[in-house]
Amino acid sequence: MTMFRIGEAAELLGVSADTVRRWIDGGKLAASRDDHGHRVVDGVDLAGFAADRAAAREARSESSSARNRLRGIVTAVVKDTVMAQVDIQVGPFRVVSLMSREAVDELDLQVGSVAVAVVKSTNVVVERPTAPSKEKHPR
Repeated sequence: MTMFRIGEAAELLGVSADTVRRWIDGGKLAASRDDHGHRVVDGVDLAGFAADRAAAREARSESSSARNRLRGIVTAVVKDTVMAQVDIQVGPFRVVSLMSREAVDELDLQVGSVAVAVVKSTNVVVERPTAPSKEKHPR
């Protein structure tokens, strides 16, 4: 069973640790204590909570076959005569979109504006991070 500390759960959910603590204190997210007395969230419970939050957001969004809707803030817009690059910061992740300059102008995308990156893909690469080594490295 995978257990996540408050900070890890917050990072995975894209919110602050204080928000996760409020959800736990408010009974929205279950937590227990580990051997050191720290609050931890069971991975299965966290996955269910994340899926429920995503479903609620999807229900409020426009109709689309795309399921990956990433809301963030525009951090950069680089335009030339035909094309443009738009960078969106979505939590800890940078999403880059290449589109026509005309589309950027029509959407009035500017640094500081809110945008939703909608991703529809038939191929998604999934990686699993390796656990940090507990061995001491020679200096």
